[in-house]
This record gives sequence, structure tokens and C-alpha cells, in this order.
Amino acid sequence: MRKLVFLAAALAMTLAAAAQTQEAYPSYIQVNGRAEKEIVPDEFYLSIVIDERDSKGKISVESQQREMIAALRRQGVDIEKQLKVANLSSEFFKKNTSVATAKYQLKLGSAAEVANVRQALDKLGISDVSILRVSHSNIDALKEEVRVEAIRNAQQSARTLAQAIGQTVGKCFYIWDSNNDIMPAYYNNTMVVRSMKSMDAGSGESAGEEPLDFKTIKLQYSVQTKFVLE
Repeated sequence: MRKLVFLAAALAMTLAAAAQTQEAYPSYIQVNGRAEKEIVPDEFYLSIVIDERDSKGKISVESQQREMIAALRRQGVDIEKQLKVANLSSEFFKKNTSVATAKYQLKLGSAAEVANVRQALDKLGISDVSILRVSHSNIDALKEEVRVEAIRNAQQSARTLAQAIGQTVGKCFYIWDSNNDIMPAYYNNTMVVRSMKSMDAGSGESAGEEPLDFKTIKLQYSVQTKFVLE
């Protein structure tokens, strides 16, 4: 019963608001504005897992970690800024009874760097490397640009439609921005690894000469608007 009363009240408020709008602006146009932009990512977040099982317990996690850090430095990675410890398993401190594992997150700046690092780690026997996500260093500013373009698109659409019937548009008195945040781009890591291996088995060109083909990040926004017709 309470639910029905609540719905009735909400409907009454909606109708009242619509009636007030119609009374204040007897002639208006309602349009949707849309905009999108594709950007090339410049932030690549990798997951690296070191597991003694990969070497059948012959090489300790500490040794593999030292080798990994040395290899990353040779690739120009700033260890202090770009590499983070994601997790040390509880087994790390129980070497007498369990195999130790350690997880890291590495941030890189290009697809070529991803390929080079992946190859360098693979040579060390560190094969559990996957891509967590990609992003752009200026993503927030780019989002705002696309949202602004969406409202401008709405205004232009309103003008075009109004001109078709011999009228013009006045001020905008309603904007509804219902957009959610842009989700990060994820990848099929199996396909990425295959691509890297095919490069290794190719004509001998380095990964830097033939970077991986990563998906672009697509920003899409839409707004609902109402403009006065004059």
C-alpha cells in the first residue's frame, strides 16, 4: 500500500513539473546531444606473478625478483615509480612447507615497452605476465572535452530542426547529464601473448619496431536538453 502511495505521489509530482514547464515555455524543443572520441592509451598496467613453481622450486622468489628488477632497469623502467608490490602470498614466509609467490603491478607508457618488457621477462622464465588495464594520462580532461562537445551537438541539432520549421532556438532551460564514468579497456591476454610470441618467431624485428596493436579507448557521452523555441 505504501509503495502505491509513493508511486502515485511521484507521478503527481512529475505531471506537475511537466505542467509548470509547459506553462513557462509553451513552445520548446527537446533533443539529445552525443559525442565520442577515440584516444590512444599511454598508460599500460601489467600484472607480474613470480612463482617458484615456474622453476620447479630451483630458483627462489628473491633471486627471480632481483633478476626481474635488473631486466626492467635495462629496459629503462624507473623501479621506484613504476613497479609496485601487489601482493606477497602468505606462503612467502613458509618456504619449508610451501612454494613462495609474489605479485607485482608495473606501469608502462607504450605498447612497444609492453612488448619489450614481456620478452625480457619471458627470457628469465617469468611467464605469468598479463595486462590489467590501459588508460590515458590526461583522461579526465579528455572526458570533459567530450561532454562539452555533446552539449554543443545538442544545441546544433536544435538549431537545425528549428530552422526547418522557420523558427529559432533560445536559451536552454533543461540539461540532463546521466553519464556514468568511462570503464577502462580490458584485453584478451591470451591474444596479446600470442601476438608477442608471433613477433618473437617472425623476421627478427624487435618489439619496438613493431608495437602491439592495442585497442583505443572510446569516450562516449550523451545529454538530454530542452531549448525554448522562438
